[in-house]
Amino acid sequence: MANEVPLSGGRITPGVVKVGSTVRRPAAASSPFGAELLRHLHRQGFTGAPRHLGFDAVGREILSYLPGWVQARFQHWTDPQVAAVGSLFRALHDATRGSHLAGRRPVVCHHDPGPNNTVFSEGVPVAFIDFDTAAPGDPLEDLGYVAWTWCISSRHEAPPAITQAAQVCVLTDAYGLDSTSRCGLVDAVLDRQARNARWWRSHLTRPLPRVADDHQIMERVLWSEREHIYTAAHRKVFAAALRGFPAPKFSV
Repeated sequence: MANEVPLSGGRITPGVVKVGSTVRRPAAASSPFGAELLRHLHRQGFTGAPRHLGFDAVGREILSYLPGWVQARFQHWTDPQVAAVGSLFRALHDATRGSHLAGRRPVVCHHDPGPNNTVFSEGVPVAFIDFDTAAPGDPLEDLGYVAWTWCISSRHEAPPAITQAAQVCVLTDAYGLDSTSRCGLVDAVLDRQARNARWWRSHLTRPLPRVADDHQIMERVLWSEREHIYTAAHRKVFAAALRGFPAPKFSV
């Protein structure tokens, strides 16, 4: 098709292009659920996701184009940006709460809500894209991933753990997470880091073509494992902040 402009951002789905005011994505096994979810979100008045507009002549999904930019790499985010993503996530979860799509689970989770799957406008997170892994789940599954990819980092140039923990509290405050759930958030972060390492490692034994080459896959496995080690080592700092207590000095 003429006038197709390749789009980057998400790391999993190749072949995503912009055509006029629409985005075309290769269909996958998850496409029917994703399409129903996006239509449901539109009916609920949730504007932080693209609209699903059907399929084109070659079977690709047609989505509305969301103006803005997608950050390809993780970085340090400001408190207002983290608060904005927390509020946006609460709206996403609330739009699916009690729906037939959630089934017996509390909400439908995005399951991959990193900055690389978030559209920014004027520096503010305004929408989520790439709902390929969306499925019924518990809010903490998503919030654990959000807290990790938006607030927590093992990189030497990242802020200290006590500063990261304060930003995790900005996220939970903006989301409106209750005190009982806050106590489980550190475990949710650790679980998502471990699951991410296992997910990437499993692709090393899958047939070609894969979502990335072996070197890229191992980089993401090792990164996830480093992040897990860092979070576990500073667990008391994050837990204390979420409980509203001063962080243990020896853990910083």
